[in-house]
Amino acid sequence: MTEDAFRAYSTFPFTDGPWTRTVYRRGSGPGVIIIHEMPGLHPLVVRFADHVADAGMTVFLPSLFGRPGKEVSMGYALGEMLKGICIRREFDVWATNRSSPIVNWLRALARKVHAECGGRGVGAVGMCFTGGFALAMMTEPAVTAPVLSQPSLPLPLGSGKRSGAIGVSDEEIACAKQRFDRENLSMIGLRFFGDGFVPDARFETYKKTFGEKFEAIELDPKDAAPAPVPPHSVLTIHLDDRRGTPTKRAEERVIAFFKERTAARAL
Repeated sequence: MTEDAFRAYSTFPFTDGPWTRTVYRRGSGPGVIIIHEMPGLHPLVVRFADHVADAGMTVFLPSLFGRPGKEVSMGYALGEMLKGICIRREFDVWATNRSSPIVNWLRALARKVHAECGGRGVGAVGMCFTGGFALAMMTEPAVTAPVLSQPSLPLPLGSGKRSGAIGVSDEEIACAKQRFDRENLSMIGLRFFGDGFVPDARFETYKKTFGEKFEAIELDPKDAAPAPVPPHSVLTIHLDDRRGTPTKRAEERVIAFFKERTAARAL
């Protein structure tokens, strides 16, 4: 799969602050920003985006790292992960109490998406390295439907403070809590039990901090689609795309959540 896989998508460059990225767009209706995982905007991320678009929404896929359309391989994933840790200044993989700088760019993209697509607001899903970004984006009023799929930052080392950290600032947490209460919003978090990148302590922090406003979807690793890597990527690599499977039901819940929270309110 190469760039040809994006024939159903239009593209545009989007610049905010010091960063310019290509964004792929498809569909009509309220907007949903899909922030891809490591190692890049690979075919199974596009499959998920196609499902969201087919459900009646406009999907926006910013390409933040990697080569769009390139298949996942262990070497490709490790190479992009090392770049993310050591080189890319827009990502902060170690901070326990602040989000990555690229989140400012994503907030600006959300404003653009909402202005163009309308509706109540914009959905946002982050995955793996970008998993927590959707929560940090809640400081942008346009974002109304945050989804955190296998949120892996800060990278957990051992069983100490990092395992329970969620990689957003106190101010971002406070803003999200206020908006959840004031606007009757909530968020979804997804993971496989036993995923070393998403420790139990991290989901406990989400549950303790946000209470019933955090909908946890936690899956048995035996229900993951077969893949060369252990169960991790709920909506992409490890999604068993057959109807009625636990991971497919999780995907359907996420899509329904986007539809509920982005559609215009009834008069």
